[in-house]
Amino acid sequence: MDKKKQRRTTIRAKFLWTVLPIVAVTIIVLVALSAQLSKMYLEDMSIAQLDSSISNQGDNIESWLNQNLEFFKTVKNTIEITQPEEEQIQKILDSTYGYNKYAPNGMYIASNNGTFMKASSSNLKVAAPSMQPWFTQGLTRVNMDYGKAYQNENGEYVLSASGILQLPGDDLKVIAADMDLNQVGIIVNSGVKMQGAKSFLVDRYDGTILAHPTQSYVSTSIFEATGSVMGSIAQHISARDYDSCAIGSYYVDFLEITGSDWLLVSYVPKNLILANVQRLSLIMIFVGVAALLLVGAMIWFMTTKLFRPLSHITEDITRMASGDFTVEVTTAGNDEIGLMADKMGEFIVSMRNMISSINDESAKLKDESESSNRVSESMFAASQSQAEAMQGLNTTVDQLAVAVNEIAENATTLAMVVTDTKDNSDRANVSMKETVEISKRGRDDMEQLGSAMDEIKDANQELVVSIGKVGEASEQITNIVSMISEIADQTNLLSLNASIEAARAGEAGRGFAVVATEIGNLAQNSAKSAANISSLIQDVSNLINDVVKQADMSAQRIDENSQLIHHAVETFDQIYTNIQASNDQLEAVVSNIQKVSDVATNVAAISEEQAASTDEILETSKDMVEHAKNITDNSQDVAANSNELAGTSQTLADHVAQFRF
Repeated sequence: MDKKKQRRTTIRAKFLWTVLPIVAVTIIVLVALSAQLSKMYLEDMSIAQLDSSISNQGDNIESWLNQNLEFFKTVKNTIEITQPEEEQIQKILDSTYGYNKYAPNGMYIASNNGTFMKASSSNLKVAAPSMQPWFTQGLTRVNMDYGKAYQNENGEYVLSASGILQLPGDDLKVIAADMDLNQVGIIVNSGVKMQGAKSFLVDRYDGTILAHPTQSYVSTSIFEATGSVMGSIAQHISARDYDSCAIGSYYVDFLEITGSDWLLVSYVPKNLILANVQRLSLIMIFVGVAALLLVGAMIWFMTTKLFRPLSHITEDITRMASGDFTVEVTTAGNDEIGLMADKMGEFIVSMRNMISSINDESAKLKDESESSNRVSESMFAASQSQAEAMQGLNTTVDQLAVAVNEIAENATTLAMVVTDTKDNSDRANVSMKETVEISKRGRDDMEQLGSAMDEIKDANQELVVSIGKVGEASEQITNIVSMISEIADQTNLLSLNASIEAARAGEAGRGFAVVATEIGNLAQNSAKSAANISSLIQDVSNLINDVVKQADMSAQRIDENSQLIHHAVETFDQIYTNIQASNDQLEAVVSNIQKVSDVATNVAAISEEQAASTDEILETSKDMVEHAKNITDNSQDVAANSNELAGTSQTLADHVAQFRF
C-alpha cells in the first residue's frame, strides 16, 4: 500500500510557532496596558496643569484687584483723615488722573444731592450720579470694594470700586473709580499657562461674562449662551458645582476669585491631551514592535543553538532508518540532548554487533540447510526400498488371516448356543432373586408396620394421659374462678356498706360514695367475667371428656390392627423360607450351565485370539507399509523444507547485506 509522505515540521519551528505568539501577545498586552496607564497619567497631569494654570490666573487677578483697591483705599483714607476743603479735594482728584494706568480717568466723588467731582482732565461724563450703579453699590459699604460690572455712559464696560466717603455735612458722598474690563481680559487671557487652554471670567450670580477670548461674549449672560460647552458650564454655575470635570470633549476647571463675585473658568480640548497620548502610543507600539523583533531574533538564535545538536541526531537517525549503521554520533553536551546522543551511540554499537551476529548465523543456517537436504535425499531412497519389502509381507499375512477366521467362526457358533442357554438360566435366577428380595422387603415392611402400630398405641396412651392432665387443670381453674366469684360478692357487699356509710356522712362522704359505686361496678363486672369463664371451662371439660372417649376407642382399634399385623409377619416368614430354598436349587443349575459356557467360550476365545493375531499382524504390516510411505513423504517434505530453509537463509543474508556496519 502506497503511503504519501507527510510534511515534517522541526521541533525548532514548533517551538517558535508556540513561543513567538505568546511573546507577541504578551508585548501587545503590555503596550496596551502601558498606553492606557499613560493615558490616565497624562489626563491626570493635564488636569493638574489646568488646575495650576487657573490657580495662577486667579492669583494674578486677585493681586491686580487688591493692588488697585489698595490705591483707591489710600486716596479715600487720605481724604477722610485730612478733611480737606473742596479745593483740596479737587487737587487730590486731579492727582489721581493718569496715576493708575488701569483707572486712567482717576477717582471721582458724588453726593446724593446731585453734586459730582472728578479730575479736571477727565473726560468722564456722568448724568444723575446718584442713579448710577456705582453710587448705589457704594452706599452699601463704608470700605471701598468692587461692585458688579456695567456699561457706562461712554459705552465702555467698566468695573467700579466704590464706598461711602465720610466727610462732614448732611449729604452722603460716595467716592469711586472705574477700571476698564479689557484689562481684566488681558490678565485672564495672558495668564493661561497650558497650551491650547482658554479661560473666561464670569459673575457667578448673574452669569455676566466679564472677560472672554472671544470679544463678542463679553457682557453677555452665560445662561443665554449657545453651544454644548458653554451651556454645560452654565448648568454647573447655576448648580454651584465648581469641581473639575469633563464636559463633552473638554476638561473644565473652576476657581472662585476671592473678594469678588467672579468665577474664573478654564477649559482645554481633550484631543490636545489625547494627541500626546496617541504620540506616546505610537512610540510604545514602535518600541513593542522593536522589542518583538529583538526577542524573536534572540529566541531564533537560542533555538538554533539549542536544537542544532538535535538536528544532527535527526540526520543520524534518518541514516539508521535507511540501514546505515556506520554513523558516528558525536557528544552534544551534558544535557538531555547529550544524553540522547550518548544512548543512541550505544544503540548503534549494539545494532552493529547484532547485525554482524545475524550475518554469521545466516551463513551457518545456509550450510546446515544444505546438509539437511542431502540427508533427506538419502532417507527418501531407503524408505522406498522398505516400502516395497513390506508390501510383499502384507500379501502373505492376508492369506493366513482368511484361514484363521474360518476356524473362529465355527467356534463362535458353538459358544453362542451355550450362551443362549446360560442367558435363559441367568434370567430365571435373576427373577428368583428378585422374588426373594421382594418377599424379604415385604417381611421388613410388615415388621416396620407392626413397630409403627406399637408406637401409635404408645402415643395414644400418652395423649390420653395429657388430656387427663388438661381436665385436672380445668378443674383447678374452675375452683379459682369460684374463688374469684366469692371475692366479687364480698367486694360488692363491701361497696354497698361503703355507700351506706357515705350516705350517712353527707356532703363529706360524697367522694367516698363515688369510689364505693365504682368498686361495686367493678365487683359486678368481675362476677360476670367469672361466670363467663366458668361456663367456658365447663364447655372445655365436656370436649375433653369426648376426646378421652374417642382416644379409648382408637386405642382398642390400634390393638386389634397390631395383632393382625403380627400374624401377617409370621406368614411372610414362611413364604420367605420357601422362596429361599427354591433360589438355592436354581443357583446350582445355573452353576452347571456356567461350566459348559466357560468351555465353549474358551474354545471361541482361542479361535478369536488367533484370528485377532492374524488381523493384528495384517494391520501391523499395513501400518508398516503406511509408515514406509509416510517416511517417504516426510523425507520429501524434509527435502522441501531444506530447500525452503536454504532460500530463507539466503533471504536473511540479503536483508543483512542491506545494512552497513
